[in-house]
Amino acid sequence: MTNPNAGVCDIKKEFIIQKQDKNKIVKTEIINKRKLSEDDDIESKKLRGDENGDASSDKCKVKRRGQNKARPKTFQDDKQSKPCPTIINNISKDEIKPCQFTKCKYIHNPIEYLNSKQQDLGDVCHLFNIRGRCPRGITCRFGSGHTTKDGLNIIDETKISTWKEDVKNSLQQSLQISLQKRKYEFSLAEKLVKSLDTKNKSDKKDIESDTNNSTIENDAIISQSGAVIDDDMIKLLPREKKKIDWQNKLFLSPLTTVGNLPFRRICKQFGADITCGEMALCESLLKGLKQEWALVKRHESEDIFGAQICGNNAYGIAKVAQLLQENTELDFIDLNLGCPIDLIYKKGGGSGMMHRMPALEASVRSASSLLNIPFTVKMRTGIYQDKKIAHNIIPKVVNWGAALITLHGRSREARYTKLADWDYIESCAKIVSPCPVFGNGDILSYEDYVYRREVAPTVQGVMIGRGALIKPWIFTEIKEQKLWDISSNERFDIIKKFTNFGLEHWGSDTQGVENTRRFLLEWLSFLYRYIPVGLLERPPQKINERPPLYFGRNDLETLMASGNCADWVKISEMLLGPVPDGFQFLPKHKANSYQ
Repeated sequence: MTNPNAGVCDIKKEFIIQKQDKNKIVKTEIINKRKLSEDDDIESKKLRGDENGDASSDKCKVKRRGQNKARPKTFQDDKQSKPCPTIINNISKDEIKPCQFTKCKYIHNPIEYLNSKQQDLGDVCHLFNIRGRCPRGITCRFGSGHTTKDGLNIIDETKISTWKEDVKNSLQQSLQISLQKRKYEFSLAEKLVKSLDTKNKSDKKDIESDTNNSTIENDAIISQSGAVIDDDMIKLLPREKKKIDWQNKLFLSPLTTVGNLPFRRICKQFGADITCGEMALCESLLKGLKQEWALVKRHESEDIFGAQICGNNAYGIAKVAQLLQENTELDFIDLNLGCPIDLIYKKGGGSGMMHRMPALEASVRSASSLLNIPFTVKMRTGIYQDKKIAHNIIPKVVNWGAALITLHGRSREARYTKLADWDYIESCAKIVSPCPVFGNGDILSYEDYVYRREVAPTVQGVMIGRGALIKPWIFTEIKEQKLWDISSNERFDIIKKFTNFGLEHWGSDTQGVENTRRFLLEWLSFLYRYIPVGLLERPPQKINERPPLYFGRNDLETLMASGNCADWVKISEMLLGPVPDGFQFLPKHKANSYQ
């Protein structure tokens, strides 16, 4: 779908690819896409059990909609080639203990594993250099510098003594077990929501009986409803909330998949003031799923950090608020009211909550009452492009206890096909002033930031999403009030730093390397959209402008400007070695403004 607001970005003529060269590039991209599509079809046939590829019968046909349906895995490890955990990270032969599982299929001889192990990607391990001990031991793909021929892990006592754990909010095993067995004590959250629900029902009955005798305005229900809690309940609730100075802060948007901890570390180094974890589903957090709890992990450099949660009922949201407050270190918790994807929306979560006011009221009231940290809300203008409803919801949400509102200036229906409406953001901010409101949408440069703040002077700060993905140094540009013509070598150093952060976060073994590669490739699907300042006829670049095919000022800059997945894989191979056999990648996110 083409963005009607998108324009063509003017690039200096000497860098534009001529027509004959353009045809060659387009043909190459078509061939690559066709090959990727054929490989994907083969993969889906295997999933159906039709390995011969016979799809002639109607029963064999699979109806696939959306680019994330039957999306191939970038990497799948073979269990029989992996070592048993008992031999991975030992510093002496005395530490090696026999495996307790009689049916264990992993390799139990460290020398046998080292002989069958893939060739190392390098002899310098980033984790060993900063920690003094690599937790991946003999499985590390950079392990030749810290492992012996006998399969033992070398340690550096000096570095170990100086290194401190820099990641917080990890899921403890005891907590995971109590959640999985449903033994965690949620009575506080349950009583609060129940008392709120009971009170609201009695208030509505009273108002209905009064309505028979006199005329009452529609807002009477809102003004009279509230959680009346008994004395014991009040004693349990924290009465003083932590305060955050929101004024003129730069807020990195919670970005699904690409807003991971390594990426947030990059943005913090470039000047982001506030960071937030990726959207975490309440249902999955309550089940103790590791992959969901990984989204609330916090690096020590994130001085103002929050978790974003998404749910469709007050009980789940209140329980998660209590759970996170008691088991994590957070500065705020944000409720997602903007997620547009069907999977969330059709269940009543994300932007679907904007049409479910009773559930939203109970959720905000209960969570804000439970927490001693600010409870914030992020929402869109509404569901439909021609029917904005945020101005009706925001005053109510503030009245229910929200400490900050972030308004993305687009509707669910619009996605990225329209420009963000900052005039509307300003009108909403005026309604609830002095409660802080942050604006979000279409900021890709310092000039964009200044213009939006002039359009919306009541807004206390801005949230930046795609702009940070395309150029994470945007926070530096805004704070230093400049346009940075960053070189390709400087950009490559940023990517290299991301891979090191990724190895720290996901590990330096084969699985960790391929996880790092996958998230790097997802990020590169945004990074390639950056157009170097020195190539522009009229800087700065606008987020809704699409460039013609162009050459960079050197080969690396040209490679980084490619929209071909194969070229992103080449960049990853420059840092993480060759991809495994059968490797496939298809980007998860696809912004319509670039189609």
